[in-house]
Amino acid sequence: MFLASSVRSQPEFREGIRDMSPIALGIGAWGLMTGVAMLKSGMSVVEAVAMTLLVYAGSSQLASIPLLIAGAPAWVILATGFCVNLRFVVFSLHLRPYLMHMPRWRRMTHGYLTADMSYAMFTRRYARAPETEAEKRAQEAYLTGNYCVTWCSWMVLSLLGIVLANMIPQSWGLGFAGVLSLVAIVCSMATTRLRVLAVVIAGATAVAAYALPLKLNIVAGIGVAVLLCFWLEKQFGLDPDAEDDK
Repeated sequence: MFLASSVRSQPEFREGIRDMSPIALGIGAWGLMTGVAMLKSGMSVVEAVAMTLLVYAGSSQLASIPLLIAGAPAWVILATGFCVNLRFVVFSLHLRPYLMHMPRWRRMTHGYLTADMSYAMFTRRYARAPETEAEKRAQEAYLTGNYCVTWCSWMVLSLLGIVLANMIPQSWGLGFAGVLSLVAIVCSMATTRLRVLAVVIAGATAVAAYALPLKLNIVAGIGVAVLLCFWLEKQFGLDPDAEDDK
């Protein structure tokens, strides 16, 4: 992981670690459950470790596991992963002004390692892109400290889940714990009316389309929510990132 000494020496790096640390336990529990789920689904240890280290996308991993078990075609699994991760396109567009001054390899590194909560914490702390060199260094350091905690928590507990998968009984209900982790993340990010509406639309559509084969109701829910909210944003000039008035 890219951790230059110039980044680590910034006080904002330690602030990023401190701010993200309280959330690390929940991220780790989600990673533990995902590691267990991959082994329980029939994946080999090598496959599960490779997916953990290379994919680094918990929601996509969890969405693809039941499809793998069901023997779904590759295009369905890829389409599901694509739809689940569409939110990162929005994240990238929002972060573009913050990172465009960096070389491409650093932008790619930050983009790969920035997860949901890292993005949420960073954009909540910094409402505008940096203008001076000092601001650029400070913001990069804070973002790096944030995702350092996220990445380490996810990797360590996910790999531990793979190791302990055959020792953990199904009665522990880790699947439900994973659902609760996802719900907590969604609630923490639903800070505007448009985002809340997107959650409601996606959930309602997924439930209405539950009878679709190969878990395609998940793809349908995400697709309908994205398209409808894009239309509402253009039709009424809504800002998806604007905080609601209190």
